[in-house]
Amino acid sequence: MGGAAVVTAPTERSAAVVRVGLAALPVEAVTDAVAIRQVLPIARVLGPAALSYASADAFRSAPGALTVQQLPGDHPDLQSLEQAAGEDDAGEAGLSEITSPAFVVRAGSGVIAAAGYQSWPGRVAHISVLTDPAWRGRGLAQLTASATVAHALAAGLLPQWRARPLASRRVAAALGFQELGVQLSIELTVMGVA
Repeated sequence: MGGAAVVTAPTERSAAVVRVGLAALPVEAVTDAVAIRQVLPIARVLGPAALSYASADAFRSAPGALTVQQLPGDHPDLQSLEQAAGEDDAGEAGLSEITSPAFVVRAGSGVIAAAGYQSWPGRVAHISVLTDPAWRGRGLAQLTASATVAHALAAGLLPQWRARPLASRRVAAALGFQELGVQLSIELTVMGVA
């Protein structure tokens, strides 16, 4: 972000491996999976993903005629939505990790779209959004995410949106999020290093 990079690691040992490997790369290459694979022993890569943020001044609430309901973040109907969306989409969304209430839209008794956030250090609200594949393209992600962002801003938090899919990035932009950086997550193959 802004010509700088922040690199985190779960252990001192893995941090040492990453520090040595990344020292050979320019800052702009630390989110390039091909470049990273040349200097680090990589088992798995997730990303890169755009990191976007919304201020209270930039936030644009989504219009909508549908009612957005609030549920506890661990409500069983959210698990049903994750199952309908599939493992990959549910994993990308991270809805199971929210610490906020869930903001949902229902069709009949089932939840067809939901959003919430996980409180992160530094007063960041990491936004999670998921829509049932059969209901996508109807503005439901924007509607539920709008309620989530409003809740986070009211709590004095900075909303953060992490997205790889272009459709998700478009929803964030429609709500007033600005892309300010890129995130790349890696898993090392080094034995005993996590």
